[in-house]
Amino acid sequence: MALRRLVLAGGLAAALAAGLAGTAVGAASAVPLPPLPLLSPPDSLTVTVTGSGNPDAEGSWKLTCDDPPQGDHPAAARACERLEGFARAGENPFAPVPADALCAQVHGGPATAQVTGVWQGRRIDARFSRANGCEIDRWENVEPLLPSVRG
Repeated sequence: MALRRLVLAGGLAAALAAGLAGTAVGAASAVPLPPLPLLSPPDSLTVTVTGSGNPDAEGSWKLTCDDPPQGDHPAAARACERLEGFARAGENPFAPVPADALCAQVHGGPATAQVTGVWQGRRIDARFSRANGCEIDRWENVEPLLPSVRG
């Protein structure tokens, strides 16, 4: 989010300063400027939740993690903070539960969610459910991006 842009902007400023310093010495010793880093657009996601039985947790929301967060997501700022935490830790909150995972056979309800869009420059199309212990943990791990649907 904002931190990523600052790092990119800082790198751009350093590259420009180095290039200008090189041209001040003379054309013969000028160092070519490195290619400009591509400034990535802000994270932009659509979250759709169905089957929760709670009207406050049902619906489809847009979320853009910019400065400030934008969209109609009911917890936009907190959701963006959570996603930024995953990015800093190098974790992918949208990865599915591994096929060989041992999961408690508990049912967390019929709620499902789909998250689509772009996060950290990667296209996202992730589905969430509460079908077993692993899926419940996965859902709760991304709250408040997904709403709490605990009874």
